Amino acid sequence: MRTKFELTILGNTSPFPAKGRLPTSQVLNINERLYLIDCGEGTQIRMDELGVRRMRIDRIFISHLHGDHYFGLFGLLGSYRVLRRQTPLHIHCPEGLQEMIELEARLSQAGEYPFPLYFHVNNPKRSEPIADNKDITVHTIPLNHRIPTTGFLFREKPLPRNILKSAIKTYDIPYQVINDIKNGANFKLPNGKTIPNKQLTTPPPPPRSYAFCSDTAYHVPIVPIIKEVDLLYHEATFDEADGDQAAKKGHSSSIDAAKIARKAKVKRLLLGHFSSRYNNLEHLAEEASRLFPNTAIAEERKTFVVE
Repeated sequence: MRTKFELTILGNTSPFPAKGRLPTSQVLNINERLYLIDCGEGTQIRMDELGVRRMRIDRIFISHLHGDHYFGLFGLLGSYRVLRRQTPLHIHCPEGLQEMIELEARLSQAGEYPFPLYFHVNNPKRSEPIADNKDITVHTIPLNHRIPTTGFLFREKPLPRNILKSAIKTYDIPYQVINDIKNGANFKLPNGKTIPNKQLTTPPPPPRSYAFCSDTAYHVPIVPIIKEVDLLYHEATFDEADGDQAAKKGHSSSIDAAKIARKAKVKRLLLGHFSSRYNNLEHLAEEASRLFPNTAIAEERKTFVVE
């Protein structure tokens, strides 16, 4: 059975809570490891509402230092302190966030955190690896906003090939060499004959990927980085009618997001980071769909599964 690769939208609005929507925050579940992406105001409220277990998060990714993307982090860290968290927490963030977190802790006289807390500063000028474990790698995506901003690209590591049960029985393959065969080795019979790996195994499912791009103006240089990802979240702060404001404010329109998705040949596009001026968001998806049909709204409380 294939492991989970699911994105849950906690908040999708900008620049403040409005019309029942919360600022940017998402949880990515890959093989039951939870990654928090941005942490806008109200993140914990939505976590509790959806049953997201905050203590299982061991890495947080903050895109930039506009408040709608990190104000919720102060409360989350405070909760971890009260709950006496013990496991390490890694925060990948812009330069300056650590200083603010430490200032808050000092002024509130809250004392030291009861768990190891590590800050890793993102480089907003180039794409580079920032995290790696047995399941995934994470790279930054340099974006074009009013202040230094990075997106994040999550790529699943390739799985080993699937060994055929019939091959194990036919060739009497000992269990000691099964892992080698899964990783591409051939099998040599006692009589010296070699059985090619392709006769012993079937290919694994292709690795899955997710790219998070918020906030940014229309920025073609990201296309090679996010090329052919399974799921792309791209900000669409404005609709087509208000598109002239997008570039001026360092943001994108629904049409801009669709153009990037089409150029990058991604499989699916999610629009988010919507201006609070819009009541109904579906018209943004309709606009983008004219250029990129497989488009959806990053609807709050909804989970998007990457198959």
